[in-house]
Amino acid sequence: MKTQRPDQELTWSWGHRPRSALDRAEAMAPPPPLAASTPLLHGEFGSYPARGPRFALTLTPQALHIQRLRPKPEARPRGGLVLLTEVSGCCTLRSRSPSDSAAYFCIYTYPRGRRGGRRRATRTFRADGAATYEENRTEAQRWATALMCLLRGLPLPGDGEITPELLPKPPRLLLLVNPFGGRGLAWQWCKNHVLPMISEAGLSFNLIQTERQNHARELVQGLNLSEWDGIVTVSGDGLLHEVLNGLLDRPDWEEAVKTPVGILPCGSGNALAGAVNQHGGFEPALGVDLLLNCSLLLCRGGGCPLDLLSVTLASGSRCFSFLSVAWGFVSDVDIQSERFRALGSARFTLGTVLGLATLHTYRGRLSYLPATVEPASPTSAHGLPRAKSELTLAPAPAPPVAHSPLHRSVSDLPLPLPQPALTSPGSPEPLPILSLNGGGPELARDWGGAGDAPLSPDPLLLSPPHSPKAALLSPITEGAPEVPASSGFPPPTTDVSIAASPGGPPDHLLPPLGTPLPPGWVTLEGDFVLILAISPSHLGADLLAAPHARFDDGLVHLFWVRSGISRAALLRLFLAMERGSHFSLGCPQLGYAAARAFRLEPLTPRGVLTVDGEQVEYGPLQAQVHPGLGTLLTGPAGCPRREP
Repeated sequence: MKTQRPDQELTWSWGHRPRSALDRAEAMAPPPPLAASTPLLHGEFGSYPARGPRFALTLTPQALHIQRLRPKPEARPRGGLVLLTEVSGCCTLRSRSPSDSAAYFCIYTYPRGRRGGRRRATRTFRADGAATYEENRTEAQRWATALMCLLRGLPLPGDGEITPELLPKPPRLLLLVNPFGGRGLAWQWCKNHVLPMISEAGLSFNLIQTERQNHARELVQGLNLSEWDGIVTVSGDGLLHEVLNGLLDRPDWEEAVKTPVGILPCGSGNALAGAVNQHGGFEPALGVDLLLNCSLLLCRGGGCPLDLLSVTLASGSRCFSFLSVAWGFVSDVDIQSERFRALGSARFTLGTVLGLATLHTYRGRLSYLPATVEPASPTSAHGLPRAKSELTLAPAPAPPVAHSPLHRSVSDLPLPLPQPALTSPGSPEPLPILSLNGGGPELARDWGGAGDAPLSPDPLLLSPPHSPKAALLSPITEGAPEVPASSGFPPPTTDVSIAASPGGPPDHLLPPLGTPLPPGWVTLEGDFVLILAISPSHLGADLLAAPHARFDDGLVHLFWVRSGISRAALLRLFLAMERGSHFSLGCPQLGYAAARAFRLEPLTPRGVLTVDGEQVEYGPLQAQVHPGLGTLLTGPAGCPRREP
C-alpha cells in the first residue's frame, strides 16, 4: 500500500472512483498535472451561424484560450479566456441541413459578472476544416473529449489518439431534495440551476423529493447502494445529517458509509457547503452563487475522506455528526430562530440580535482529550487561546439523565422543463437547426440541460454500451421507494429531532457516561456563554469558525466563550468570524483547543443542545472523532481563480 504524505490530501475523481477499502486508501489524485500554460490542443474554428467570426482555440490544463482571427484580431479580446473552473460540461452537435458538412461543439460556462454573480453562457464553435462531415465530427469530438477529461481529472494520452472511449460510464447520482428547504425555494432552485448543470456535465441521476423528517434516513437504509456512485442532498445541513445516520443504521454500515455523499446548498443553514466552497478555491458566496459554485465542483467530480463525530447522548443513544455540537448562545440562536425560517438564512441574523438582547450564561463542565499533533494556527500574527493552565484530571462524574415512506422521483432524461431557444454568443438569432450528433428516434427525448433544446450531450461521448435510454424512469410517480423488493424499509421512526444510530464503529477513547475520565484529559468548569465543537471550517456559509480545519484532519475543534464578555464584544467576535479573523481580536474570554474526544456536562438545569443544528435531549453528552469514516464529494481542491 502506498504511503500518504502528511501534506498530501486523499482525493479521487469521477473517473477514478474507489471501489474497495484498498482503492480508497490508494486513490490519490491523478498524476502530477502539466503546467497550467502547457498547450494540449490548438486549432482554428468558425462560429455559428457560419457568417460569424473565426477563432483560434488553445486548450491548456486550466483554461480554453479564444482569439478572434477574422474579421480582424482583437487588440484586447473580450471573453477570450474560459477558465475550466467555470465550465460545467460540453457536447458535440450537427446541423440538420444535409448540405452542411461542419460539426459543432458547445461549451457550457458560468462566468462571474461584473457584480460578482454567476450567469450561464454558452460558446459554440464550428469545426469545418475538413471536406467531409465525418472528419469534422472527429475533430469536434476530440476537443469535447479532451475538455471533459480535464474537467473530470482524467489523464490525456501522451501520444495517443483522443477519442470518446477515454471517458468512463457517466457516474450515477441519487439526488435527495427537501422542497421545503430555506424559504421553500429548494425545488425551484433545483429545477432552475442544479438539474440543468449536472445534465450539461453528462452526469446521470435520479431525484427524490423528501416529504417529512427522517424520510431521507429511511430511504438510504433500504437502497441498493451498488447502483449509485454518490448520494447528493439538495437542501441544508439537516438532510445530509439524515443520510449519514441512515447509512450508519444499516447492517452493512462499514461498506455503506463509504458511499460518497455531497451537498448542494438550498437550505437556511449551509455550513458544509461553505466549507466545500472554500476547499474548491472559490471566493465566499451565499444564496444562488454558493449553489452554482458547489454545483460546478460536483460536476467536476472528486472527493476526500470526511471525519465523523460519534455523539453519545444522556440516554445512551448515539448519533453521528459531520458538522457541530453546540450549547449556549449558538444553539439558542439556532433553535429559537426556527420560527423565522421563512426568512431563509436571514433568520440567523435576526436570531443573533434577539439572542444578544437576552444573553444568558450557563454553568457546565467541558473535558477533552487533547490532540497529539497541534493543527496549524489560523493566523500568523496571533496564537490560539489555550487551556493548558486550567488542567484538572478525572472530574467527578455527572449522573446520567434518564408515517409510511412515500416519495416523488424524477429521472434525468424525461424532465418536463422549459426549453427556450438558444442564441449564439453576441447574437439575438436563435439556433434553430442543430440536432444531436447522430441522433435518432432513440434519443429524441434526451434533454441537454438549461433549456437548450437544440443542444444535447453526444451519446458517442459515453462509453458504449451505456446508452442513456437505459436510465429512463417515470417523470414523477407516487408510491413506494425505488429499491429492490428484498430491501424493505424499517418501521416508521418516532417523531423526534434526531433518532439514534445503532451502527457505526465503537468509541474506544470514551468511557461510559457517568464514569471517571482516564488520565490525560483536560477539564474546564465554570460559567460559559457558549461551547461549540466543530469538525469542518465553517459554522455557517459565511462564518469561518475554524479557518485551519480540514475535512479529514482527525480533529474536533473546541471553542468556548466564558461569562464576562460584553454583548458588543460577542457581536465583534461573530462579525470577525465572517473573515475567520476572530482569533486576532485577542478576546480574553475566547478559548480554543483541538481534541480527539470530549465530554460536555451541563450543570444548569435548563438549556438547549444541538447536533448539526438539530435539537437533542438535554443532559451530559460525549463524542469522539472517527477520522475519515465517510467520503465527501468536494470537487478538486484549490481550483486556481486565474491562470498564471
